This record gives sequence, structure tokens and C-alpha cells, in this order.
Amino acid sequence: MKVVTAIDSFKGSMTSLEAGQAVAEGVHRVDPSAEVIVRPLADGGEGTVEALVQGMGGVFRKVKVTGPAEKPVECVYGEIPETKTAVIEMAGASGITLVSGKEKNPLYTTTYGLGEVILDAVRNGCRRFIVGIGGSATNDGGVGMLQALGFEFLDKDGREIAHGCKGLKDLADIRTEQAAPELKDCQFLIACDVTNPLCGDNGCSAVYGPQKGATPSMVRDMDGWLKSYSETAKKVFPDADPEYPGSGAAGGLGFAFGTFLKGELKSGIKIVLDETHLEDYVKDADVVVTGEGRLDFQTAMGKAPVGVAKLAKKHGAKVVAFAGSVTDDATECNKNGIDAFFPILRRICTLDDAMKPENAKKNLADTSEQVFRLLSM
Repeated sequence: MKVVTAIDSFKGSMTSLEAGQAVAEGVHRVDPSAEVIVRPLADGGEGTVEALVQGMGGVFRKVKVTGPAEKPVECVYGEIPETKTAVIEMAGASGITLVSGKEKNPLYTTTYGLGEVILDAVRNGCRRFIVGIGGSATNDGGVGMLQALGFEFLDKDGREIAHGCKGLKDLADIRTEQAAPELKDCQFLIACDVTNPLCGDNGCSAVYGPQKGATPSMVRDMDGWLKSYSETAKKVFPDADPEYPGSGAAGGLGFAFGTFLKGELKSGIKIVLDETHLEDYVKDADVVVTGEGRLDFQTAMGKAPVGVAKLAKKHGAKVVAFAGSVTDDATECNKNGIDAFFPILRRICTLDDAMKPENAKKNLADTSEQVFRLLSM
């Protein structure tokens, strides 16, 4: 029997590979001769750096950069030396968890630190970039990132505009001559699972601004400034398209990547499945095991486990999913390639007990054992 595991992390309990190894332990209790291949899984958001670095023979790098509130933060990113690929989560440099209290203000928060991370990776020889852009604290249209990379955003007097969305109200000119020359050789894959345009009722300011601390008047101002910014950008980059699906992701970071860096916005799970070559492993598998911390209706809407299930079904494999908890509407997953799913909790306990890594691993291994006893009959 050949089993392939590709399980998203159980946040706070197990990494993707630890979850896979727990499943493998359960399988081998039933059939010591079974071939179990443990592969990494993430959806482009939190945990992507860890999953891809651990699963693809990469290394972790750490760099001190400018945080969203312009205080120093330490950002960890991944490097896959074989392909000169950097794996970055923008939340590590410019994420909303890095601000609190009055710092949570999209007029002033900046993506400058993300640009510094990219620059560090460039100096380390990376020329391919996988960037997850979920969880941002910013609404600056990605201008901070671009400033760190050497692009110039000038006011009418030729001075660099201030960081944060508020600086965009003074934007008069964009210049590209001082941008890091290595960028022309770089490829950017952007893990983006939203389709918002840059501006308007469905734009980043209106939809996500309030989550980042914006008042209604701030939303109106920011939307206007971002519209003017896109018009100025179009003078330099005629193909700039603020309506392109995903341009409004991460406070306009999608627009910045697409316009200035020729970045390709793709589904996060699609990027991870492609980069890890999961299809090569599942094409002759008997059973594919996936899962995540909580299985619910949202899982069926295209999250990582369903991405794995659809790939497995393409090759006729059985698909089993494990989760820390499941909801009543998780049955939707059965319509999307997951043959059966199982919560791993074995007894009534507190949430803290359930999430202790040693308990989570034991519960997953024990549940895996029982499921594979049935499958081996």
C-alpha cells in the first residue's frame, strides 16, 4: 500500500510535516511494510515558509527590517538554494499582528519592511520569489515595498513622499531609474486568494480598511489617493490595471507586484502544489491523506485540503482527511473529493490540552491507526 500525506499545519500544535509523520506512525502500526510519503502543504498564508523550507531542502534566513509601524522587526523567510527561490510571508514584515493600539492605522502603516526582505534575498542570490500576501496591516498600495527596492515616489517638489497611505496624497511623479537592477532578472509568484480591485466599493480601502483601523472618512480618502496613485503609475507602466482581480489584495500590494515587478497573482494552494510537485507523488498512490486544524464549509471553498483532494481524485486515489475539529457543514468537503474525514479528538478535554503538541500528535497517530485498520480489511 502506498500512502501520501499532504496535511496543512494544525496551527499551534503541529507543522505540516509533523502531522504527516503522525499519520505515518499510525499507518505503520497497521502495516509496517506500507510506503508512506510525507509531503509539505500550505495555502500561501501562515506556515508556507515553514512547509516549503522543510519539505524542499531549504534553509531559514532571518533579517531585521522596518515593521509596519516603522519599528524594527525580525522577519524569517525561506531560501531554496537549488532553485534560487525565496519564500516570504509579507505578514512577517508588514503584518497586522505586528501592530497594536494606535499603531493600527492604515494611514501610516507601511510595507517598507517587505521590500527590505526582498532586497536581502536578492543580495543572497535569489531570483525567484514566492510571496504570500495575507494578513497585512497596510493600505499603502505596496509603495513602501517599492521605495525600499529603489523606486522613487516624489511630490511636486521632487521629494520622497512619506510612508503609509497618507503619503500618496502628495504623489506627483514616479521614477524607476534607481530601482535595484537585479529586479529585472527576478520572477515573482504571489499567493493571492482574493479578487478585489484596487479601488471602489470592492477595493482594498472599503473592504479591508476597517479591519486595519480605518474610519469611514479614512476609507474615502485612501480610496481617492490610491486611485490617483494608479493613474500616476499608468503613465510609467501603460499596462497598469487597478481593476485586475487581486490588485486590492493586502492593501494594494497586489497592484504593486503586478505593475512594477511583473508579478503573477495565483491561488496560494496552486503555487504550493506546483512547487512541491505533489502530483508526481500522488499519481500512483492508493490513499492520499490531507487535513487541517479545523474542517468546515470554508475548506470546501478551495482551501488546501480540497486542492489536494482534487489532485488525488484526478488519479483515482482514496482521500482521507483528519482535523482537530469538524463542523456540521464540513460535509460539503465530501462533494469536493474528500471521501471521508475524521476529527482526531479521542476524549473530552480542554482546548489547551487538545492543542498541546504531544497530545495532538498522539491523537492523530491513534486516529490514523484505526482508519487504516478499516482501509486494510
